[in-house]
Amino acid sequence: MLANALSGLKVIDFTQVMAGPTCTLCMADLGADVVKVEAPTGDLSRALSPWVHGEGVPFLALNRNKRSIVLDLKQPTHRQAALQLVAQADVLVESFRPGVMERLGLDYATVAAANPRLIYCSVSAYGQHGAARDLPGVDGVLQAVSGLMSVTGAPDGQPCKVPVPVVDLVTGSFATISILAALADRQRTGLGQHVEASMFASAIALQHVSFASYFADGHVPGPQGNAAPYSTPNEALRCADGWIMVAAYHPARWQALCAAIGAPELASDPRFADNKSRLQHREALLRLLEARMLAHPRAVWLERFAAVDIICGPINNYAEVAQSAPFVEAALTETLQHPVAGALTMPRSVIGAVGERPQARRAAPTLGQHTREVLVELGMPPANIEAVIAADSSSN
Repeated sequence: MLANALSGLKVIDFTQVMAGPTCTLCMADLGADVVKVEAPTGDLSRALSPWVHGEGVPFLALNRNKRSIVLDLKQPTHRQAALQLVAQADVLVESFRPGVMERLGLDYATVAAANPRLIYCSVSAYGQHGAARDLPGVDGVLQAVSGLMSVTGAPDGQPCKVPVPVVDLVTGSFATISILAALADRQRTGLGQHVEASMFASAIALQHVSFASYFADGHVPGPQGNAAPYSTPNEALRCADGWIMVAAYHPARWQALCAAIGAPELASDPRFADNKSRLQHREALLRLLEARMLAHPRAVWLERFAAVDIICGPINNYAEVAQSAPFVEAALTETLQHPVAGALTMPRSVIGAVGERPQARRAAPTLGQHTREVLVELGMPPANIEAVIAADSSSN
């Protein structure tokens, strides 16, 4: 079971909001014991809307299977507790600006001296080196500076942000891959190492093919709307009652599409003879296709296209997605019981093997829910535990 693949692995999580928590969520879903270290004010995502009984849904979504401990790292007793946690850990993930962990005495060089097997992952906006290393960054800003917003949206429209935090999510995924690779390397060498994930570099990687195309031909792309820049028809097409996405650029599928819409002559039109020609005459092609497709609702076209193996699908809203057969059959949600928010329906982990549907072990923690529990596991004397908890209470 992949859900138990990292069982026995101890991860200390000094991250917040989305990129870092996505990384530690992946490891928690794979069975690792993730201890999330929060400031007394809590992860910033606890304050993001919407809320269920005062609990921020973004936090609830990204922190299942983790335990929360509250430590004020500016206080010596709390910082010592953090050092004890790290000394017994396999992995540390942090998302402070470069230099912050060093000022706290929790930098890689310091903690690796006491725990040389530690995998230490730094997640930041622009990486650990270079002129931009000290700049702050969030998903929207990184979408802008990485060029992603310049190619998103309608042609001649405003720059457009991808609404979901794609840079955060891909950065967290790359961080997880780096950590898993470092763990594999540790099996060979017995030693840990310092790995990193940069939001900027991850955003560039997200556009890998687009940048490769730019370097090849020097053409600076603009907003593409709903169309793929490298092939057509490979875009959204309007029907009588909505839109469908169609990918029929393969020669056989292009001919099948022409026949299915009752316009076989398009397949022999020299303007549309091959993908290169169709790209040159894309605007004319789309007008001709849409003129045919407006005659029928999308259900008719989806049935016709599926019958001749044309790759297509409806452009669904969230309600339609949640009711769709692929969503329901894959059981992509689960219900978790949270101590404050109550019963929550959440997307479940999709990391699993064939036939395996991973289930969360616990809902996201309340702030500091496991402070005492984790400190007891460290073997900390009761008096010291009470001192840490008292120091935390006095700082609120």
